[in-house]
Amino acid sequence: MKNKLIGRRDFMKSTLAGLGGLFFLPKIDMKQELRVVEAKGKEKKIVYRTLGKTGIKVPVIGMGTNHLDNPNLVRAALDSGIVMIDTAQAYQRGQDEGMIGEVLKERPRDSYVIATKAHLPNNQTTGLYTEEATEEAFLRKVDSSLRNLGLEYVDIYYHHNVWKRESALYEPILKALEKVKKEGKARFVGITTHMNEPQVIQAAVDSKFYDVILTSYNFQQKHYAEVRNAIAGASQAGIGIVGMKAIRGGSRQTPSVKNAAAALKWVLQDPNVGTIVPGFTTFEEMNIDLTVMENPSLTDSEKKDLQKEASLPGLYCQGCRQCLGQCPDHLPIPDLMRAYMYAHGYRNLTHAQDLILSLNLPDRICKDCSQCQVRCSIGFNVSGKIRDVVSLRDIPQAVIG
Repeated sequence: MKNKLIGRRDFMKSTLAGLGGLFFLPKIDMKQELRVVEAKGKEKKIVYRTLGKTGIKVPVIGMGTNHLDNPNLVRAALDSGIVMIDTAQAYQRGQDEGMIGEVLKERPRDSYVIATKAHLPNNQTTGLYTEEATEEAFLRKVDSSLRNLGLEYVDIYYHHNVWKRESALYEPILKALEKVKKEGKARFVGITTHMNEPQVIQAAVDSKFYDVILTSYNFQQKHYAEVRNAIAGASQAGIGIVGMKAIRGGSRQTPSVKNAAAALKWVLQDPNVGTIVPGFTTFEEMNIDLTVMENPSLTDSEKKDLQKEASLPGLYCQGCRQCLGQCPDHLPIPDLMRAYMYAHGYRNLTHAQDLILSLNLPDRICKDCSQCQVRCSIGFNVSGKIRDVVSLRDIPQAVIG
């Protein structure tokens, strides 16, 4: 990556300076590119960065489509200068890739960068793959993605939702991705991680295989210093870094996400991050993100906003997994907290219900314990949130949408 990397000495200084509050990186001479592009008949300046050794140059803001079902918003984003679109085979109950593909039919293939992803069956408690997770199964998912998108190849195909080192290095999937790249079905291959990010990022570096990492990275992660250090190491190894969950998994109307632009800029102050793919779902949210794409520099007032918001409770599960050893029923609590976030943060009941139904939960949940034994590291009322979100099991899918 051409951007100047933050060194270990500067990193440690920043970490020490940040004890007791949110820290900000010192201003670094960003070797990023400012391009003048025409968008909707007007010229605008957009900040571009390079995704590691891939050589892919993209604006610092892309578009995540996990909670998006409006093709006109995708068109507007592309018309406004956004280049990278991030989708997945499972998004929108398998409909998202098809929707994105219809939009892309209208555009030259070299005018956008498309990334998609797939995940194979794993044990919800250990994070390790089951015997159904085969090379052939992953290759079928890749072929399905290409059919859905109507494309001969994608720019990045991700090994999705990994939170164990062993899974990051899982040989059947590595062999499948190697074949996908060799056959020209993906220009580059990557890995995504929503929790235990430092370990997964290090595994990706050690593998000497992955070209891109898509990782959760935000100002309210309790371990953001570890994530930032791992990202620096991956970038040093030439791996392109894409950020997600920059707004901490909450809707932009929740009290702890008052300044979405500042949250995005906080991630982009790290020169090792190539781009972020926030999941905006309205034209108003898109316009806020477009301003960041033109100027990702944090103002003093935005820093103050983030300092205040960093101490507020939110919906973002840290993924520390300390809760798993405390629950006598061995419930997949981090996944249940993620479902709660989808329902109450993203206001996406469909996604929340799909996750709940995929967990093979017992019939009775949080009803047999007189008092919950789980003590969340960030103070979540775990049993209350679980009882709330599992009620989605009883709602017909047709009612939710």
